[in-house]
Amino acid sequence: MADEWEPVPQGDDRIAPPRPLDAIDRDILRILQTDGRASIRSVAERVHVSRANAYARINRLIDDGVIRGFSARVDHERAGQGASAYITLKIVQNSWRTVREQLQALPGAAHIALVSGDFDVLLLVHTADNRSLRELVLTRIQAIPEVLSTRTLLVFEETDLDRRFAADGV
Repeated sequence: MADEWEPVPQGDDRIAPPRPLDAIDRDILRILQTDGRASIRSVAERVHVSRANAYARINRLIDDGVIRGFSARVDHERAGQGASAYITLKIVQNSWRTVREQLQALPGAAHIALVSGDFDVLLLVHTADNRSLRELVLTRIQAIPEVLSTRTLLVFEETDLDRRFAADGV
């Protein structure tokens, strides 16, 4: 009998293959991305379904891992993190999982991506100031044995884009 669950390369957990989203699911995602605090009643009214249907759909989107959580958008500078940088890393081949675990533990790490090209990892960090950033790069990141080299790109200004779900995948 064929196994209905497919292994996923990230970690040991196995998750179901993604279910297709219909127009109502996509509308719900757009609404929640714009206002993560929208009530079930408001969402149901805006997508023209019952509250029970909206509630069930949102829970399914959460259970399926489509919605990974709800969060606040933070102005890092106003929150005391006046220095931001993208750090590129070249790492030892096949050390991604080990490096990722160590980078996740860093204070101020905001985003980590395994990428292709001239470097292997792209890391976004927010720190209190340039001194803290220097300390993070020189003593914490470069001390990871699997990190071969780093390059730090200071962020002078950021624009937080409205990250709405694209219905057409573009």
